[in-house]
Amino acid sequence: MQGNDTLATADLDRDVQGTDPAAEPPKQSTVKVIRAAVVGTVVEYYDFGIYGYMATIIAALFFVSENDTAALLGTFATFAVAFFLRVPGGIFFGHIGDKYGRKNALSWTILLMVVATAAMGMMPTYVTLGVWATAILVLARCLQGFAAGGELGGANAFVSESAPRQWRALQTSMVNSGTYIGSLVASLTALALTTVFTHDQILSWAWRIPFLLSVVIGVVGIWIRNHMEDTPQFKELEDKGETKKLPIVELLTTSGVSLVKIVFLGALITGGYYIASVYAATYLQKSGGHSSSMAFLSTSLALVLGVITLPIAGYLADRYGRRPVLFAGSAAAVVLGVPMFMLMQNGSVWQAVLGQSVLFITVSVVNGASYVTYVEMLKASVRYSGLALGNNITNMLLGGTAPFIATWLISVTGNSLAPAGYFVFCAVLTLVTVFFVKETKGIELRAD
Repeated sequence: MQGNDTLATADLDRDVQGTDPAAEPPKQSTVKVIRAAVVGTVVEYYDFGIYGYMATIIAALFFVSENDTAALLGTFATFAVAFFLRVPGGIFFGHIGDKYGRKNALSWTILLMVVATAAMGMMPTYVTLGVWATAILVLARCLQGFAAGGELGGANAFVSESAPRQWRALQTSMVNSGTYIGSLVASLTALALTTVFTHDQILSWAWRIPFLLSVVIGVVGIWIRNHMEDTPQFKELEDKGETKKLPIVELLTTSGVSLVKIVFLGALITGGYYIASVYAATYLQKSGGHSSSMAFLSTSLALVLGVITLPIAGYLADRYGRRPVLFAGSAAAVVLGVPMFMLMQNGSVWQAVLGQSVLFITVSVVNGASYVTYVEMLKASVRYSGLALGNNITNMLLGGTAPFIATWLISVTGNSLAPAGYFVFCAVLTLVTVFFVKETKGIELRAD
């Protein structure tokens, strides 16, 4: 039934617009809108995620150290640095998106991401250039972070402003599936790399392949985004001359409370996401004693289940409300966090896969209802800025630092279950915030 609902979205859109005079008919088809948002998001999150999945290889090539843990910490520290650049990136692209259009901002985010990732694939390693190679890698990673800062919030604003209100959660959940698909493609690429090539071949030259693939898939994303139109709500805002000179100032002065709620509500889908996906691939190898191929296969399966779960959660959020879905997913994460990590650490291969998959499904349930809730909290003139800034503050504080903190917690405590505590902490933050969020199911998006 859910699959049929998804396929019938465009027809439902027309039916709804014909019976509800308050609804604004979209200027382009639902399929075109979702395709433009999802394909670009896939590219962005493939580029951003491949670094994390290649962490152990990058540690050996760019963070040379006699201590493997120190090298891995250096790699994850660089992973985290990019998230600090997401905040200024979110402010910059939020300004562009709220003042000059969602399309303009989204076209630039994907172009910058492709350039940064391709540069990683062509740069010399530590053996050739010494510490300068590490410095260039960090700069490229920072450019990735700056570009990613404007992506997901803008894509959700773009889709939500074109979606019929009774299918808004379902359609925004499809955008977020792009983040998982991008990470899935990155994970499968890493799996293929470790399967096809020997370890020596990977260290010698094959490690560059996943980064250079970004150019191929990036060109497709750039072409699609350049051929899309802006949203009806932004066009109306622009025609009326109601765009703000400084959207970020307007956001902080009129929607500060909503921004704070977005930051805390997003704890699980940022911190929990990077623990259950990017870091888990390393955890399964280091603490679970599993092979790299098994770790990437497990992560790929978890991401597939996440892609399936997202639209189901979006559908349920449209039918029963945003808050019940947010509550169910975050409560499940609190209860299951530690037991699932125990399976990943001490269980058989299939128990470890089950542990990671369950963790990721709880994150996906919350993710399916989160962004539509953010969208419905904010008015059109600051929506892009609010989504980008709120999401990126959470990513900076809890998401990008998650693999580093998890690795550090184990090294300090000596307890390999310490990362489970971090996952549960993120879930608790989201769960508590749900009680302070009003139900927004079925409302019209705010224009002012």
